[in-house]
Amino acid sequence: MGATALIWRGRYLVVTVAGTSMQPSLRPGDRLLVRRAGLHRIRVGQVAVLRPPTAPGPVCGTMDGAYLVKRVAAVPGDRVPESCREVAGDRVPPGSFIMLGDNPRHSYDSRFAGLIPAELLFGVAVRRIGT
Repeated sequence: MGATALIWRGRYLVVTVAGTSMQPSLRPGDRLLVRRAGLHRIRVGQVAVLRPPTAPGPVCGTMDGAYLVKRVAAVPGDRVPESCREVAGDRVPPGSFIMLGDNPRHSYDSRFAGLIPAELLFGVAVRRIGT
């Protein structure tokens, strides 16, 4: 669901996963090395770190300052996934992304928040670090 920043050095950030929205891929306590990425370099399937959207929802109001960890499900120009029926249109517009958690029963993501504006994306996970 969320993550807390540990270290920021240049273009990299280490975040610790908090919550279960990315299980079984990522578990609470996993640490990720995250690289800032230009929007043109973000690809479907990558794990991304983003600031929570400000739209009202069951989680956002309690996540002061936290990051979200989600998987990129669609980039600009892609078809909107069937699971995101509330998103207007059939294609992801420029400057937006569809982000989904791997654990849909416990994930606040594009199924509830809709399109994620590009300015909320911080970067993509390069790898898991530590144990």
